[in-house]
Amino acid sequence: MVSMTSWLEHYGYALIFTALFLEMLALPIPGEMMMSYTGLLVFEGKLNWLLSIVAASLGVSAGVTLSYWIGYRFGNTLVTKYGERIHLGEERLAKMTSWFEKYGNKLLFVVYFIPGVRHITGYFCGITRMPFRKYAVYALPGAVFWVSLFISLGRVLGPKWEMYHKTVNRYMVIFGILSAVLGALIYIYRKNKQRLLESILSLIQKGIRHFNSLGKVRFLVLVAFVVFVTCVSLMLGLIQDFLAQEFSQFDEIASYIILTLFGPEWRQPMEFFAVLGSDVLYASVILVTALWVLFKSRKKLLELSFFLWVLVGGELLDEGLRALFHRPGPVVFGHQWINTFPSEDTITAVTIYGFSAFLLLRHAGKSAVAIPVTLIVILACALIGTSRVYFGTQFPSDVVAGYVFGGVWISLNVLLLEILRMLQKNKKNGRKTE
Repeated sequence: MVSMTSWLEHYGYALIFTALFLEMLALPIPGEMMMSYTGLLVFEGKLNWLLSIVAASLGVSAGVTLSYWIGYRFGNTLVTKYGERIHLGEERLAKMTSWFEKYGNKLLFVVYFIPGVRHITGYFCGITRMPFRKYAVYALPGAVFWVSLFISLGRVLGPKWEMYHKTVNRYMVIFGILSAVLGALIYIYRKNKQRLLESILSLIQKGIRHFNSLGKVRFLVLVAFVVFVTCVSLMLGLIQDFLAQEFSQFDEIASYIILTLFGPEWRQPMEFFAVLGSDVLYASVILVTALWVLFKSRKKLLELSFFLWVLVGGELLDEGLRALFHRPGPVVFGHQWINTFPSEDTITAVTIYGFSAFLLLRHAGKSAVAIPVTLIVILACALIGTSRVYFGTQFPSDVVAGYVFGGVWISLNVLLLEILRMLQKNKKNGRKTE
């Protein structure tokens, strides 16, 4: 570390540019470590944050551009002469080119987070003759995002960076892989939207042939299904980590980052954010949702009954989970919090705000409100969780678990509600035909 920091102090932005430029040409240079040390020097006031990001972005951009043109100019010749020796003949290359044209360009934004992949991506895109304009549209913004994130993390973690470096890198790799998978799923969904909708709805209906509903509702059901599958997978991982007692380092890093980003001057705003999870606000949202259902829904009794079940069942689920895991929480001013896993506050926020938003969107006249309402719900839940970590009443892992368990609960009930609605409709239509 001493030699690297001394080099950075002496050569500064030129070293940042050169190192990242060479790394993108597949030379064995630890770019992530370089950027994290750069962030540390930014923390110490020895380098400028914005200029560091500019130098790093230019270095990565120049490197991936040169590697692309090297692959474009010499790639086919190398493949023709030596490709068969490494099982990369012209036929295989053609198949890979076809696949990359369909799915790969969207993933260029996140490949930087995957070690070993980012170093060859430029060469491969050049060899496969991806249009440079398309390549640049995704690869260059991804480069800026990658360097900005790592330098900013180094700046936030400061002197504790070396302690957390391996853990942060692991989470960044996981983030990159998940982002790539998510990008591929979004692309596949957009290309096969109608077929996917029909397949998932067929699965949900369990053989029910007729489904007369609005396209908006079908989309909400699809989203609920995806959220349910995702949250169940995350839930199983969280339970496994809980049993293995592997939350300590995550909690330490996340708490440190939040307390560094939000200093003492944020105390009053955080108190306001905490009010978003108050009983008074929850009661207001519940009342407004109930009135909305009464005025808008054709299945008032069904939806109100289900809404009540979601609220009561969510509270029982929350109490049961916290009693089951029985995790000792943080100590604040000598007071030991208990049963904080999963967070009561975040699981309640996700349950009430999430299911209320679903009922609102289901009967909303305009689809344009979907994005604002969704963003408001996500922001409110995020602020509630952040305030709990800020005040030290819950661990970050408690907060995350609350989001995941709450997501499982509301997505499951959205699916059940729609299945019951369809069963009732089918039963009614069956009587008419008789």
